[in-house]
Amino acid sequence: MDFRFNEDQEELRAIARAFLSEESGSEAVRSAMESDLGWDQALWNQLGSELGWPSVQIPEAYGGLGLGYVELVALLEIAGEHLLCAPFFSSACLGAGALLAAGSEEQKKELLPGIAEGQTRATLAHTGPAGIPGCAGVELKVTEDGGDFILDGSHSFVVDGHSADLLIVAARQPGSAGNDGIALFALPGDTAGLRRTPLTTLDLTRRLARLDFDGARVPGSALLGGDDEAGAALERALQLSAIGLAAEQVGGAQRCLDLSVAYANEREQFGRPIGSFQAIKHKCADMMVDVECARSAAYYAACVVAEESDELPEAAALAAAQCAEAYFRCAADAVQIHGGVGFTWEYDIHLHFKRAGAGERLLGEAAYHRECIAEQIGL
Repeated sequence: MDFRFNEDQEELRAIARAFLSEESGSEAVRSAMESDLGWDQALWNQLGSELGWPSVQIPEAYGGLGLGYVELVALLEIAGEHLLCAPFFSSACLGAGALLAAGSEEQKKELLPGIAEGQTRATLAHTGPAGIPGCAGVELKVTEDGGDFILDGSHSFVVDGHSADLLIVAARQPGSAGNDGIALFALPGDTAGLRRTPLTTLDLTRRLARLDFDGARVPGSALLGGDDEAGAALERALQLSAIGLAAEQVGGAQRCLDLSVAYANEREQFGRPIGSFQAIKHKCADMMVDVECARSAAYYAACVVAEESDELPEAAALAAAQCAEAYFRCAADAVQIHGGVGFTWEYDIHLHFKRAGAGERLLGEAAYHRECIAEQIGL
């Protein structure tokens, strides 16, 4: 397995980095995260319609570029570097991933082209207010009524759930548990009986929402899967999304290291740069080790997806645990290196610290993913 990007992938990364450096710098990020949407519509139009980022992993048969998951991971890493405020992760990973895993051929042809073009913003709602990860976290109840379905209950911590046009919603049949009894539905954001409430979160660069269903009636055509098939599809979608999130975290960790090195070389104490002090050198060296280990885990997981290996559950869990902890440690160390100014509004380090903390819990904490690995290898 070759972890190196090929020439086309490196060019894709270079174009992405140049674009975000120009269009999504610190000032643009702060402006977007303080807006009502939490992201800039004009920037999203460029990413979707002009650059085709949401279409990278979507097959050509459904209007996408059909490049693959390695290319998507490459873009997500750059997005993480720049704290991109856009529904890229939610649409390209959560929403599109769930549709690809669970949708019928007709549903994919109907719904995926809009996501690929950036015209449809999609996301996945799967966990209840308790925030339990995986299929076990599905609390929303579904009952069948004739040819329709009735949804009652809530989902919380839904990425971009306040503004998504398309919601892939997981629900549970009464009396079921775990992966059994799961059903997935593709619903428009303005579904009758659905109330969407933005959540107040520490990380302003990524918006979360609560979805409350009060007897919402949805047609049978909205059903993507049922019972064991839907549970397996949801688990796969969450594993792929965990790899995408891990790639973002690698990019964020790298930016924390870069900002720390730059600051250590310019900030002087006792007549010389603080970067010349052994304690600071050791901290930066530890950060570099964290970044490289996390990058290896994320790239390996992306290759596992590309090669359609049966190692996906273990590789996804490994990347999720390794990258989340590495990002948080790097962000925390970066704050320490910057000293008192590290958590002031003028510096971006505090934004990375908040996103790193929020990301550790978004799709399950490291302990949850380690337990998944243990189960997979029979411990």
